[in-house]
Amino acid sequence: MLLIDWDSPISMVAYVAVGIAAFVTLYKYYLHLTSGKIPSSRNIEGKTILITGANAGIGKETARDLAKRGARIIMACRNMETAKQARAEITAESGNSNLIVKHVDLSSLSSVRQFAQDINATETVIDVLIHNAGVSQGFDNRVTADGLDLTLATNCYGPFLLTHLLIDLLKKSDQGRIIFVSSKLYQFTYVRKDLSNINPIDYFSLFPVELYNLSKHIEIMFTQELARRLEGTRITANCLHPGVIDTGIWRNIPFPVNLLFKPIQMMLRTPEQGIRTTVYLTVSPEVENISGKYFRWCQLAKLNQRVQNKDIQQRLWEASKALVKLTDNDPKI
Repeated sequence: MLLIDWDSPISMVAYVAVGIAAFVTLYKYYLHLTSGKIPSSRNIEGKTILITGANAGIGKETARDLAKRGARIIMACRNMETAKQARAEITAESGNSNLIVKHVDLSSLSSVRQFAQDINATETVIDVLIHNAGVSQGFDNRVTADGLDLTLATNCYGPFLLTHLLIDLLKKSDQGRIIFVSSKLYQFTYVRKDLSNINPIDYFSLFPVELYNLSKHIEIMFTQELARRLEGTRITANCLHPGVIDTGIWRNIPFPVNLLFKPIQMMLRTPEQGIRTTVYLTVSPEVENISGKYFRWCQLAKLNQRVQNKDIQQRLWEASKALVKLTDNDPKI
């Protein structure tokens, strides 16, 4: 029989350490079981998939999975050095050399336009557009050269503009799909009825994640309005919550708060677990005719009422067109 000498500090520390390790292991297994299961091992050779932010985190892991399925991947990234490294790594692992790296800074409207012009000139079709790239400024609130809040420009308005500029290529697909990687954090904020908070460049809050939450709320509103506008076409639009993932987005947490966050990172889902719903929405035949919905763990999930206000969605869409300076010469949705 094992006897514990509770009077020995060394024994107490050892048993506490073993207990913590056992808890973390069991919790990690729980995360694995509850991250959803991709029901399809479908090969998608011949499909062209554009992924923003594919150089790191869940964007990179999404590219890796889809490359193994034979897809042609356009890696749309801001950091070209890490993007080229990711491409080399994925090509070596998957045996798929059909990965193309392109530069785009989603926070810059001119960069988005240059990127879209390049894609429209060089591609004949896009089958899936995955809006994966995202930032969270934290306390470092910055404004872009276009006068937009950086978080909202990167997470919402850059993708909004890009969707418009690439929509004609998506219409050429047999079954085009647009996917927004959002977050359940959308629940903790809302778009005001007067839309006064959709570009809060003088924003300050003791809760720095609030702008990130707002960006995810707007993304979901975009998705629902986009789906309505695409009714009658062969394109669907859906959004998802990938889980709370241990990715580079947490690097913006300022010192010394980041020190407190380190233990929490051990309890987050991995990027490999975080891509399951994105891959599901990309490859599964089950969702071919589903549009305007929100998914979590490869299943339909409910949205709260505040994000489903159609009037606000429509007015937000029109206001966003003005923010990104869409013209009559741009493609219409």
